[in-house]
Amino acid sequence: MELRVLTAEEVRQALPMAAAIDAVKQAYRQLSAEQAEVPLRSHIQAEADTVALFMPAYLRTSKDLAVKIVSVAPSNPARGLPTIHALVVVLDPETGVPLAALEGASLTAIRTGAASGAATDVMAREDAHSVAIFGSGVQARTQLEAVCTVRAIKRVSVYSLDREEAVAFAQEMAGRGPIPTAISLAEDPRQAVSEADIICTATTSSTPVFDGRDVRPGTHINAIGSFTPEMQEVDSETIKRALIVVDSREAALAEAGDLIIPIEQGEITAEAIHAELGEILNGDKPGRSGEDQITYFKSVGVAVQDAAAARRALEGAMAHGLGQRIEL
Repeated sequence: MELRVLTAEEVRQALPMAAAIDAVKQAYRQLSAEQAEVPLRSHIQAEADTVALFMPAYLRTSKDLAVKIVSVAPSNPARGLPTIHALVVVLDPETGVPLAALEGASLTAIRTGAASGAATDVMAREDAHSVAIFGSGVQARTQLEAVCTVRAIKRVSVYSLDREEAVAFAQEMAGRGPIPTAISLAEDPRQAVSEADIICTATTSSTPVFDGRDVRPGTHINAIGSFTPEMQEVDSETIKRALIVVDSREAALAEAGDLIIPIEQGEITAEAIHAELGEILNGDKPGRSGEDQITYFKSVGVAVQDAAAARRALEGAMAHGLGQRIEL
């Protein structure tokens, strides 16, 4: 058995953002059309506070089969190690033979950015040209790259509680690929929001990062930071004003505090979720209905994204001779 192993840098080379966005769109289409097998992820409590997660998925139409293994060890920084490690294994759906092992953190960042790229392409105004990024970490970087891949962005602002990290973000990302050469630092959330056609939130905040009353009509919002029922990165005011679209209804109602909290407070009902993104892509539900409509996309992450993105990365690696081939 020969296995192709891809490092983080090789994953990035093999999976350009435009290709990742296309792969994620295909994944969402199949998910909403019930053409995907996505078992509940398994949790294993290991030593001390370390948890291992196993996330398999199979896409029946595109024949993408993969499993992502993620470990979370909060004590690792004290050991000089990252808190999270991830590995994605791609398998042949007919023979079951493992084909490749990919560094998982890089793939996760790309496919998460690609989800927002797909949502932006489908839901944002065609003339949207300014974007505000909340957060300045790895996920914020791929969010910006993805949005700039699908819209002709001319102005970018970033807001982060860590000013030094925000400066580093602006210096690193300015002029990269489709990203504008100038990135400004917003002085406060209001300034960032009030000047944006597109907003991306990619923080670890448990409380809203901006005031929904400051959001302009016609704005599109990608929310990918909050990932537990207790975390509310986008406030209820924004949710009440927006057309709500999610990656997966089931996952969003189980994990997305942005939606769970206003539902529990009686601000909205679960029926306020207009559609899954795949339903809009498949033509089963309409998308934006007017230039002044605020649209909101919530992604909590679904394993179909990993399977589709990993297979596309493997194809790219094979085409360009990337990765180390190991005989097991």
